[in-house]
Amino acid sequence: MLYYNKMLYYNKMNEIDAIFKKNSIEDLEKFIKKRACLNNCNMYLTYLFHLLQAGGMITTAISASYNYKEVLWIGIGLNAASSLISIYEKINQSISDKLLENIKSIKTGDYLDESPQIKTDELNK
Repeated sequence: MLYYNKMLYYNKMNEIDAIFKKNSIEDLEKFIKKRACLNNCNMYLTYLFHLLQAGGMITTAISASYNYKEVLWIGIGLNAASSLISIYEKINQSISDKLLENIKSIKTGDYLDESPQIKTDELNK
C-alpha cells in the first residue's frame, strides 16, 4: 500500500511538472512573438518620431521667422504629436525589457507567471 501511494504521488508530481513545463514553453513562444512585434513597432515609431519632430521644428522656425501665426500652430502640433509618439515608444520599450527578463527567467528556471508587464517606476524617469 505504501509503495502504491508513493507511485501515485510521483505520477501526480510528474503530471504537475509536465503542465508547468508546457505552460513555460507556451509563454516563451508568446513572449518571443510579442517582443519581435514590439521591436518592429518601435523601429517605425522611432522613424515617425524623428520625422515629426524635424518637421515640427522646421515648420515652427519658418513660421516664426515669417510671422505666420497659423502655420506656427501646425509646427507646435507636430512637436506635440512627436512627444506622444516618444511616450508610446518608451512604454513599448519597457514592455519589451520586461518580456526579455521573463525569457531569461524561463531559461534559468526562475520564471513566475504572475509578474507585471510594465514597471511603472521606470516610466516616470
